[in-house]
Amino acid sequence: MGRRDIRDESDFRSRPSKRGSRPRTKQRPEHSDAVTGLVTGVDRGRYTLLVDDEVTVTAMKARELTRTRVVVGDRVDVVGDTTGGEGSLARIVRIQERTSTLRRTADDTDPYERIVVANADQLVIVTALAQPEPRTGMIDRCVVAAYDAGMSVLLCLTKADLASPDHLRELYEPLGVEVVVTRRAPSDDGTVVLTPESVEEVRDRLRGLASVLVGHSGVGKSTLINALVPAARRATGVVNDVTGRGRHTSTSAVALRLPVGGADAEPGDDFDGWVIDTPGVRSFGLAHVEVAHLLHAFEDLDEVAQECPRGCTHLADAPDCALDDWIEASPEAERPAREARLASFRRLLSSRTGSDA
Repeated sequence: MGRRDIRDESDFRSRPSKRGSRPRTKQRPEHSDAVTGLVTGVDRGRYTLLVDDEVTVTAMKARELTRTRVVVGDRVDVVGDTTGGEGSLARIVRIQERTSTLRRTADDTDPYERIVVANADQLVIVTALAQPEPRTGMIDRCVVAAYDAGMSVLLCLTKADLASPDHLRELYEPLGVEVVVTRRAPSDDGTVVLTPESVEEVRDRLRGLASVLVGHSGVGKSTLINALVPAARRATGVVNDVTGRGRHTSTSAVALRLPVGGADAEPGDDFDGWVIDTPGVRSFGLAHVEVAHLLHAFEDLDEVAQECPRGCTHLADAPDCALDDWIEASPEAERPAREARLASFRRLLSSRTGSDA
């Protein structure tokens, strides 16, 4: 018997055909009985969903979604066992259209983008004013990614008991970025906690929205989330005295209901918004962001830039840039505000292009 006649189980075909075992049809089931679920957590191929706003369901992806990424914030169609009972497992068969998609890349040369979260309304950039020191480059990159995703931006400055927030306010308010500040104070038992007033100020900016929180390790993001959502019990860490950096305590993204009752809230209380915690990040690549998308976030500058010559980079060294003419032609009273806004925009632009603004 020749070698080519040797066969094993891999040679068996249940439906012999010249074309192999292709499916008989490309039509997929309609899954008309599917229910809608909100993805609140992802862990090693298992997805935690909230169905009908009250039932917590564990699900896996259907085979046709193998190459499709499902992330926290996605609204999905689910079939199978959606009772949420112990040991039950549903199946995600479709991802509904996303209203926003926050993306990042590993660095500015990485061609592969990673979806951080879907369907969020607002990006909350949590930055400490000290311990660790604020890094404006990281903040700039997060602002660029948020504007590219069509999200609003809230800059949350923590540890104002250690340093003044004035400088960062001056940098980001001209960009239309809202700024909120938290501070800490000793509690009755001697521990240092966030002041209730500052926590409520943050809560007011989150009401009615799906807000995703990002920030370096050690900036106080988990501490803030625990104050906003007492039932969250997110792990917290400390800043290394030598490196000035924190240690990652959040290991995966998770969506949490923002309770109406504040610090006195209990599980099951009414909620008014979503808080999405993400793992601490040390880089935020922007290879996926197109300069034109960034410019669209600044309606006044975008309108002026229509007069720029083709191929204009809009940076400070760009010849015949209409944005510079806009400054020169501005009324004396408006000029400082226009200069600050253009300088801020060019700083963000340089974060994307890797150039000097």
